[in-house]
Amino acid sequence: MKITDIKTRLIDSFMFVEIYTDEGIKGLGESGSWAFLEASAQVVETFKRYLIGQDPLLREHHWQYLYRCYHFRGAAIMGALSAVDIALWDIAGKYFGVPVYQLLGGKTRDSVRTYYHVFGKNRKELVNGCIQAKKLGFTAIGHLTPFADEPREERYQKTYANKIEDAIESVRKYREAVGDEVDLCIEIHRQLPLHEAIALAKGIERFHPFFYEDPVRPDNFDLMAQIQENIPISIATGERLHSIEEFTMLLQRKACHFIRPDVCMCGGITHTKKIAAVAEGFGVQVVPHNPLSPVSTAACVQIAAAIPNFAIQEFPLGEDSLPKNGIVKSSLKIVNGYIPVPTVPGIGVELYEDAQERFPYKPREYTTRLQSDGSVMDQ
Repeated sequence: MKITDIKTRLIDSFMFVEIYTDEGIKGLGESGSWAFLEASAQVVETFKRYLIGQDPLLREHHWQYLYRCYHFRGAAIMGALSAVDIALWDIAGKYFGVPVYQLLGGKTRDSVRTYYHVFGKNRKELVNGCIQAKKLGFTAIGHLTPFADEPREERYQKTYANKIEDAIESVRKYREAVGDEVDLCIEIHRQLPLHEAIALAKGIERFHPFFYEDPVRPDNFDLMAQIQENIPISIATGERLHSIEEFTMLLQRKACHFIRPDVCMCGGITHTKKIAAVAEGFGVQVVPHNPLSPVSTAACVQIAAAIPNFAIQEFPLGEDSLPKNGIVKSSLKIVNGYIPVPTVPGIGVELYEDAQERFPYKPREYTTRLQSDGSVMDQ
């Protein structure tokens, strides 16, 4: 079997890769480079110069070749490599007639627990979102910020005391809304400096958050470790990381209790499986990052099914509504907050042939929020 063609598909706000073979088997993958998808698509064009004519089943060799050939790294490159790798695994599963997780050692569970995205411009909307998620059968809620998802055009200004107390009150309201039957995955979006991250974590301890995600920018592993050492709740981080070496350094510093590899960013299924194995050795669980399309979800489910240290899966908003379900034909189902592990060969999803025409590409807006003094903040 040989690779005959590779095509990139920029659809809606996503970038997909389709790999074609001379045996009629086609594989599908997705890049997680978010606002830099055009750059990631161009990287795939570079990869094609090597991949056309190759045996698609040599996944590890191709991964090493593409990663190490031109020496450089970065989100656009790793997103492209991840998309190619996922597509190659999809081909392998279809070729052997099994789900990808069977090629990873077989399944370790029958279903994959998920957490549902909750958004809101104010506390009332976020609380209502929590209540609705519980009604839908989810046992965990994520992407749940104590600071509200206010418009990025609005400048931000709060005193330290008001900021921390108001955030604590928000988490109290979330817990009150759903009781102890639903876990809260608190998302900070890198918005806090060191001292505020520690203060807020201590303030919300009594509400038993499942995890405390990215309280500060995750670039400095030592800083994240300092926070984890000084707070009573568990940090989750890793969505921006690209390599097994970065995750190893994070784990060696005991900087978190949950890692968040993005299968569409940190090297696809090949690399994510290895990263999960390293985390297992440190007693750390895996919460795959997944803000993308059902292709990403499908790839994540294959990983979740195969690894013993899986914790919970991010299930993004809109997964079962347009345009997402108009882009991808998926074998995945959600049942009371769980995805039954699929049995179809490959990763279990396909693009609709006309998806690119029906959902033209929409580049993500290039905006970030500012503080009241005009300086940049994270949100």
